[in-house]
Amino acid sequence: MNVFTNATPADPWAEPYKIKMVELLMKTTLEERRQAIRQAGYNTFLLRSDDVYIDLLTDSGVGAMSDRQWAGLMRGDEAYAGSANFYHLSETVTEYYSYTYTVPTHQGRGAENILSQILIKPGDHVPGNMYFTTTRLHQELAGGTFVDVIIDEAHDPASLHPFKGNVDIAKLDALVERVGAARIPYVCIATCVNMAGGQPISLDNLRQVRLWCDRHGILIIHDMTRVAENAYFIQQREQGYADKSVREIAHEICRLTDGATMSSKKDAMVNIGGFLALNDEALYEKACNLVVVYEGLHTYGGMAGRDMEALAIGITESVDDEHIRARVGQVEYLGRNLESLGVPIVLPIGGHAVFIDARATLPHIPQSQFPAQALAAALYVDAGVRVMERGVVSAGRDKQTGENIMPRLELVRLTLPRRVYTQAHMDVVVASVARVMRQADQIKGLRFTHEPEYLRFFRGRFTEIDAG
Repeated sequence: MNVFTNATPADPWAEPYKIKMVELLMKTTLEERRQAIRQAGYNTFLLRSDDVYIDLLTDSGVGAMSDRQWAGLMRGDEAYAGSANFYHLSETVTEYYSYTYTVPTHQGRGAENILSQILIKPGDHVPGNMYFTTTRLHQELAGGTFVDVIIDEAHDPASLHPFKGNVDIAKLDALVERVGAARIPYVCIATCVNMAGGQPISLDNLRQVRLWCDRHGILIIHDMTRVAENAYFIQQREQGYADKSVREIAHEICRLTDGATMSSKKDAMVNIGGFLALNDEALYEKACNLVVVYEGLHTYGGMAGRDMEALAIGITESVDDEHIRARVGQVEYLGRNLESLGVPIVLPIGGHAVFIDARATLPHIPQSQFPAQALAAALYVDAGVRVMERGVVSAGRDKQTGENIMPRLELVRLTLPRRVYTQAHMDVVVASVARVMRQADQIKGLRFTHEPEYLRFFRGRFTEIDAG
């Protein structure tokens, strides 16, 4: 499929809420920002929040909760065992996502850790539709090897394929031929694949993966962090779903999988929390055994009762059609404005962020000098807009050779928090990117001054490489 089957001219839309409270923003001077980025080692993760004007670093835990969610906090049952909020959360997960059992965790990576320990054995191979940083690390720490089975179009930022998150079944066939089905504990399916630019998977492709897994006796585990956004793209692009609600499509996606990890800080618009969802009772029992070791009792995991209540409410709001239309619409607004200025971005525009192609923007900086990291730092210096790198720094090093992994996608991610910024903020971002583009040839490459062993993009430090 290479066309948007349901695409029609968009009707005007407005945010399906009104503003009840505001948080005041502070601006810094150009010199203050230059000093701040040097002190942060040219890593936007190490900037102080007080030094940031518009924060597009991530959509994780930074969305604005609704009045219903804030009211839910006051209904928190902080009982150590058997919290009423846990049962509300568990029932909501089953109703909206289809999964039978819910194990709360402090956030998504807590669920990834438990899942990896109960399913992966040393020597296993875990195929997935492109890696995600923490997911792959937990798989590796458990002794597994990640194998990318996403379609080739996902690695091409200019490809207009509407479902670049799809799995290449031929790559699955090649893997099972090489290592055998017994060495594949599950196929990891991410909805709205982050590292590909927020790109969705189609239901048709997911059904093909389901048939393949059933044939080989292999589980499907769903990274459902942005399942609502994926459901929206299916509604808009896949034949036969224009009249289905986002809620119905999200449920159908989940029903095709055997379990899921969830970072609730994205779709569900809470500041903290996640869960592991499963259908198999035996796996659920194993997960409960580990959650009490790493997180907390199985009826609260790593979460307070009040946060479980806000999460349950957030799930219901996340699949509202008007909400998701406005959420994805704001991302599209930013992306279309950048595209109109000639900024090279990943197409089609994704669901949670706009991704700038740093290799096309900074062709004078070799990938070994981290062009995406350098571009992210330059964007902050210009106007105090904080964004993040998704390229060679995020990819890390090859475990065998120790060399930097050089992904085809060297991207800067401009990530929009849910229900936080206005279109006027997006206009400021566009103007800043335009200024940086005009002076792109002045941006210098970077080298590490401090490189952590794991997930180096979070805490790594850099310095500029002088020309010549």
